[in-house]
Amino acid sequence: MHYLLERMGRIGRMERGTVCRMTGRPHYNHQTWQDGRNVVRYVPPEQVADLQAAIDGYHLFMKLAQQYAEHIIQRTRREQRKKRPARSAPASRK
Repeated sequence: MHYLLERMGRIGRMERGTVCRMTGRPHYNHQTWQDGRNVVRYVPPEQVADLQAAIDGYHLFMKLAQQYAEHIIQRTRREQRKKRPARSAPASRK
């Protein structure tokens, strides 16, 4: 479990959104949601590789965070099962 946190901590750059080439234009389009709105900015071609690496870093971080959360959820459920009192046998009817 600690390896997940260590990997998350090593991600140095993150950015949300997507980047795509704009048809017939020399620049790229970076779209992301911010404060409930779609925010678009234009990115020159020489910055696309760094931006895509930051987007990939964000996706990796979220994937690792999901794995970490799943581990904690499973551990919590195991602990809860251990704390439950043993069930007694049902009373027989006559």
